[in-house]
Amino acid sequence: MAPTSLVTGCAGFIGSHLSEKLLAEGHQVIGLDCFTSYYDRAIKERNLSVARSHPQFRFIDGNILEQDWSVLLEGVDYLFHQAAQAGVRSSWDQFPVYTTHNINATQVLLEAARFASLRRFIFASTSSIYGDAEAYPTAETLAPRPVSPYGVTKLAAERLGQIYYQNFGVPFVALRYFTVYGPRQRPDMGFHKFIQAAFAGRPLQVYGDGLQTRDFTYIAEVVEANLRAALTDNPVNGEVINIGGGSRVVLKDVLKLIGELTGYPVQQVHISPQAGDARHTAADITKARNLLDYNPQFSLVTGLKQQVVWLRESTVALAT
Repeated sequence: MAPTSLVTGCAGFIGSHLSEKLLAEGHQVIGLDCFTSYYDRAIKERNLSVARSHPQFRFIDGNILEQDWSVLLEGVDYLFHQAAQAGVRSSWDQFPVYTTHNINATQVLLEAARFASLRRFIFASTSSIYGDAEAYPTAETLAPRPVSPYGVTKLAAERLGQIYYQNFGVPFVALRYFTVYGPRQRPDMGFHKFIQAAFAGRPLQVYGDGLQTRDFTYIAEVVEANLRAALTDNPVNGEVINIGGGSRVVLKDVLKLIGELTGYPVQQVHISPQAGDARHTAADITKARNLLDYNPQFSLVTGLKQQVVWLRESTVALAT
């Protein structure tokens, strides 16, 4: 019998790719999304179009907090909790929204999972919980030091998952994503904005001096990590695991590369750093290699080429 997976946030950047991969692997997939107003619903509808055309996909347009999870989780093998209120900068003045979507919603799912027969509950966490980390590359053993309200809410959700595992045996594992990019990346995220600015010949506002570094992770790597976390026989329940791209890159070098790939140099205007932005991120992925046999395959150049092509094609499609 084909396994059944439930993906929250299935219309988002990561959730839509994950749903398609699960369908391709023979899963029956239940997708849930409430289309928050963080960005245009039409973008999410396009993200979801492939999955919605698949006969093994069932879509629920709804809020996590308003579902009967005792019914929805019946027969579900794997729960991929990708839904969240994203965005570091807006979390300062919209904190109640973040606590609702990132903490309360996760607790509701964990409470329901106590009474379900899940094989695994995979939670989408973030490198933002590290903040200005004590060391680079950053291992999971280092103390979290979030520097944004967003990071605080994701860390709280992680901790909830761990205590539900410790007390009730919920098969919870958290994957800490490091700056995910690729086709369908959210319009508020860096690479999307950088590439669009290059195409338009528009000056790009760069926060800070451009010497900050990030560990960039291609979308296919994140999807693969989710599947590995779900299916592995290794002892991952209760764990948090870094999912990074395997390299740390300086922002100014990324902007130069985008100029080369698009054929339009990125014009830069430097402005003050933003509150809540970590200066550096770098993932120690030793644990992911050992527990998930995770091994990033996409170089930054290869992954960025895919995103440039997707954005070029998307821009043309929207204009016609």
